[in-house]
Amino acid sequence: MQDRTSEWFVPKIGPRNFRIGVGILFLPYTSIVTCFAIWGSLGGTFVLDRIIAIGVIYFLAVGVSAHCLDAVGGKTKPWGNLPRKKILSVALSSLAIVFAIGIYYAFLDSPLLIPIGIVEGFFLFAYNLELFGGKFHNNISTIISWGILPVLAGSVIQTNSISVETMLLSIISASITYVLITTSRKYKHLKREEIDSERIKNKERILKLITLCVIVATVSFFIVQI
Repeated sequence: MQDRTSEWFVPKIGPRNFRIGVGILFLPYTSIVTCFAIWGSLGGTFVLDRIIAIGVIYFLAVGVSAHCLDAVGGKTKPWGNLPRKKILSVALSSLAIVFAIGIYYAFLDSPLLIPIGIVEGFFLFAYNLELFGGKFHNNISTIISWGILPVLAGSVIQTNSISVETMLLSIISASITYVLITTSRKYKHLKREEIDSERIKNKERILKLITLCVIVATVSFFIVQI
């Protein structure tokens, strides 16, 4: 499927380049991963600037860098043939900001961010550029990178530790990620084949519901914690 501008998360109005630019960010999925990182930060003692920092890190790492790399480096080219150099420059620039923020807090008082950052960086390139023959372009990699590590990073940036509460939150986020990606893959298959419009709508509703529930849960969690 080369033209994904009909996807539910892509604006229906505006110039085509604008719509593709927003679409590449996969804002619902990016929001979910960012929320997971915030969950980790809210799981114990926290300060607001570090919640903002971990949110920015994951929004830029997943929403911008990872999805831009996938747009030009993946085998399927989901958004068609895009200007490779321009997209890569956006991806690498965003990644530079991510690592700058991460390194600052790592050397300040959260050194456990370093191993998490290394593993996340590996998955970012290995998954989205389909390195090593695409061996890491799978559900397990997504669950680890999107569902588990963000929660751990959110906790580490606050306390440089991983508590039992954090592990429980990561189990929940991993489960949600599994449902999200399996539903998304079925949705993309149905959309690509353009068969059974009712099943397509049903999968779309599930994806919207997951996104809404995670965002509402995050806002509620934040309100309760403060």
